[in-house]
Order: sequence, then structure tokens, then C-alpha cells
Amino acid sequence: MDTGHLVRVYDTLHFIEQHYHRLISIKELEQVSHYSYRNIQRIFKYTCGETIGAYQQRLKVENAYKMILYTRETLSSIALEVGFANVASFSKAFRQHFGMAPSEARERKLPLLARAEIVPLETEERLIPEIIYVPPVTVYYQSAFIDYNHAAVEELWEQLMAHQFTAPGTEFYGVVADEPLIRESLACRYDACASRQAEKGVLPSKTIPAGRYACFMHYGSYETIEETYGKIYAGWILETRLEFAPTPIIEKYIKHPDNTTAVEEQETAIWLPLQ
Repeated sequence: MDTGHLVRVYDTLHFIEQHYHRLISIKELEQVSHYSYRNIQRIFKYTCGETIGAYQQRLKVENAYKMILYTRETLSSIALEVGFANVASFSKAFRQHFGMAPSEARERKLPLLARAEIVPLETEERLIPEIIYVPPVTVYYQSAFIDYNHAAVEELWEQLMAHQFTAPGTEFYGVVADEPLIRESLACRYDACASRQAEKGVLPSKTIPAGRYACFMHYGSYETIEETYGKIYAGWILETRLEFAPTPIIEKYIKHPDNTTAVEEQETAIWLPLQ
């Protein structure tokens, strides 16, 4: 698929992510994609592996599951917030996707964390975040469904950096759009992003949403970032009274191989979105 077609698909993906909780009209999809409704449906399914309707429904139930895990909102409030008319329709869709009722998902929260080997850490190992406010950030990106590991992420970054970013002050981000805990496989949607448009080729753009984030720092090679995530999920996140938003986790690459030669000097900020 050429770059122009891919940009249109990405624009459609981003639009659905922003408006998944409401009815999206045919006219809106045609305007954002610049295709007829029939064509964008066909191209979207070919590119993303599912229909637009299936993708929107999946966003609803997966974001609902995140809220079940990380907030204290009632199931009825969650159902309305993600776009279901009532708890009955929410429960039916949730059961079809996850094989259990939303109430069961809430009851299984601790067993789910335990199965992922997320168990409470000793006090001295726990990380304490800085609570920050982040303004909206426009980024230019490439996206993929990949195994969230160093090799797969590195390959996507190599593809992005081939477009060349030489503008001074360009910042780089990773957007982790899916929650690995609630997916049957470890394949997650990951976006490799730059804050400036590339010199070679035209990349699609999107906005990292403004809001409050819990900011944790990872020091050293990206290969070991899962160790930091483990400490976050097994420490502070189990005890905090703050509630998390269903928007993506953001990684900001402050010091990376392109601007430091020492592995021990590399720095990655991990932003967990807050309600």
C-alpha cells in the first residue's frame, strides 16, 4: 500500500480511537478517509484485519476492561462511558469478547495480576512517580501490531527513522495503545512517533492527548524496560488511590542511542494516563 493510502487508513484509525464511544456516521468516515464508505470499509479490513465496526466494538470493551482494572467506577457508569446504552448490552458484548461477564472480570482482577506474575514488591523496590500535566503533542508516526519486546519495537523504529528527522528539537515517543494484560496474545498496538514531520515521505499525524500522567523513569537500555514496568505494576499501581484513564500509555525517549553513546545514560519516561 502506498504512503497516501496508508495515511488515510491511519487517519481513520485515529478518528475511531477518539470517537469510539459514540455512533460514527458514514459521512464522517468518508470525510476523514477521503474514500467512499464501501472503499474505506474494504481497505480498512485489508490493512487492519477487522472491519471498522468490529474495531470500534473492540475499543469499547477493551477500554471498559481497563477501567474495570484500574478505576473504582461502577459497571453501569463504565458501560455508559464507553458507549453502551445499558448494562445488558455492555455485558453481552463484553462476554462475547472476553468469555466472562464484566462482574466476573472485576472479581478476577487480583488473579489476573497474579497470573501475569504481578505480585507486591518489597517496599524498598517500589517506584514513586511524579504526577505531571502534559499539553497536547502532535506527532508523526508509524503503527504496527507487534509483540511488545525489544526486537519488534526496534524494527518498527528502524522503519520510522529511515524517513529521516533532522529538525532541531525533534522529540520521540512510543504510544502503547493496548493493555497486554487483557489481550489473549501479547501482540499490542504500538506507535513509533516523532514530534516533527519527516524529511523523506509524508507520515500521518495524531495528537497525544493532554492530561495528567503518572511519570516513571526508566534508566538504561530499552531492552530492560519490562523490568521497570514490572516494578510499576507490582508496586505503586496496586496501592495508589489515583484512577487511570483508558487512553494509551506514552513512552518519551529522552536520551536514546541517537543522542547519547553510553547505554547507562539512556532515559525513558513512562507516562501512565490518569483520570
